Amino acid sequence: MDRTLESLRHIIAQALPHRDPALVFKDLNVVSMLQEFWESKQQQGAAFPSEGVVVYESLPSSGPPFVSYVTLPGGSCFGNFQCCLSRAEARRDAAKVALINSLFNELPSRRITKEFIMESVQEAVASTSGTLDDADDPGTSIGAYHYMLESNMGKTMLEFQELMTIFQLLHWNGSLKALRETKCSRQEVISYYSQYSLDEKMRSHMALDWIMKERESPGVLSQELRIALRQLEEARKAGQELRFYKEKKEILSLALTQTYSDPDTSSPSDDQLSLTALCGYH
Repeated sequence: MDRTLESLRHIIAQALPHRDPALVFKDLNVVSMLQEFWESKQQQGAAFPSEGVVVYESLPSSGPPFVSYVTLPGGSCFGNFQCCLSRAEARRDAAKVALINSLFNELPSRRITKEFIMESVQEAVASTSGTLDDADDPGTSIGAYHYMLESNMGKTMLEFQELMTIFQLLHWNGSLKALRETKCSRQEVISYYSQYSLDEKMRSHMALDWIMKERESPGVLSQELRIALRQLEEARKAGQELRFYKEKKEILSLALTQTYSDPDTSSPSDDQLSLTALCGYH
């Protein structure tokens, strides 16, 4: 623990040279510190899918408690976990959670190395019914996870998080199951989606999947949205990374809006991500 705190102080001294490491998390100006941290990352040559801007979002509310989310340049999302009586307080609390995670992400232990991969695979095996032999078989879930980690060697866990979120969403909306039925290998799926970021185009495609589910089973959208909202709130109050839960909410809300405001919602266009394009290898 002492070594971790010392490493954090060193990171703070490098990324925020004008700040006192002992006072960083007590400073009320944590919003500007978070922006300063990510600007320094950009100046050091870090590349981000977005424009390198820290984005805040406050949920509409006529009174407390207030909720605020902050999305980092790499796509990771955090929120305030305390009960906040003002929007400014909620924004500061969300920024503090994001800053703590941003700093921890700089620790050597948060970078994907051979040792990290070995430990992660062992943990995955221990939490499933798989074996270590599965790690060499990309046809298994353990093997696919192993392949994903090796494909992202050298990246930090927050950088790796976006790809993981994409696959969590593909599993959630049934796309991975559909891909298996078309005989696409897990390696092909991972290689294909590794080229894409989680953007409006991908959200729209997933929303169309849910629009089709709603037509087959009316009411499923509202049910899934209630689940997503509950999961998002529970994860926020636990101080967890929120990208997966927030993306679910956005995709389902988009699908609901399109379903009930435009009954003639069109099917996916040719330029959207499709199973046909993915399986073009065969």
